[in-house]
Amino acid sequence: MIAKYSGRRLLILACSIIALGSCSSNKKADDDDSAKVDAQTPVTVTTVDQNTLTDYIDLNATSVFLQKNYVKANANGYIIKVSVQQGQEVNDGQLLFEIKTKEAQAIGNSISVLDTTLKFSGINKIRSAKNGYISQMNHQLGDYVQDGEALATISDRSSFVFLLQLPYELRRYINLNESIKLTLPGGQNLDGKVSSFMPTVDTVAQTQAVVLKVSSGQQIPENLVAKARIVKSAKNNTQSLPKDAVLSNETQTEFWVMKLINPTTAVKIPITRGIESGDRIEVISPKFQAQDKIIVTGNYGLPDTAKIKIVQ
Repeated sequence: MIAKYSGRRLLILACSIIALGSCSSNKKADDDDSAKVDAQTPVTVTTVDQNTLTDYIDLNATSVFLQKNYVKANANGYIIKVSVQQGQEVNDGQLLFEIKTKEAQAIGNSISVLDTTLKFSGINKIRSAKNGYISQMNHQLGDYVQDGEALATISDRSSFVFLLQLPYELRRYINLNESIKLTLPGGQNLDGKVSSFMPTVDTVAQTQAVVLKVSSGQQIPENLVAKARIVKSAKNNTQSLPKDAVLSNETQTEFWVMKLINPTTAVKIPITRGIESGDRIEVISPKFQAQDKIIVTGNYGLPDTAKIKIVQ
């Protein structure tokens, strides 16, 4: 009898313990669900701006002298005087070389001794025919040269241009006499003007050379690579958002932003994006109000309706 009573008490005690454990477990589960509901993602917000956006591409443009003049010997003989050096600026008519013919070198002053009235020196003076820079020197003092042999090369100053290698698919974005901004290494800006288009296209790269004339008082070296900005399109007074505020799917076929509907809740708003300029993206639709708040950081991975907390 006593054993039966004790067994009944143990059974009741065990059931009580199980019931208490179940209540505690249910309470903990309810607390976890409540914590999940109350969880808030820290975010920062921004508003839309109305400004001008420009869609552009930067391409390389190389400085060149299109016209090079070759200074040539006008007789067989020896160079007895060199008045210039490589890199020197020269002007039209400036003395460059003096050549003494081989006959005069061989005879010497004997002809003048025989006939004092005969003024014969056998020295030919060679002058520059253009304004420019000595870009190459082929001979030096004392060299023997033949008639027609190149002595030096003058880069014609008036033929200085930048050659822009333009992919042919972008040809529609550039017109004759159009102004193009050039940026030199170091940040200096120059205004270029489309002067002409070369009549050939590179076989491999499929690029067409565009001649850009520049007006600059400074001496710019040849083969300097500058950045030429080609404007594809521009829009004035259009609404835009920072790049970080715009989200997309993996294939970038759908775009959306997370907009606040109250201080603690954000919802997904599909958008149609336009041009991209710098760190901003044009939003074509929908039209947002100036007071609308859009999440700019902390928005990645948020569900359609998310609990958020605005932080500074």
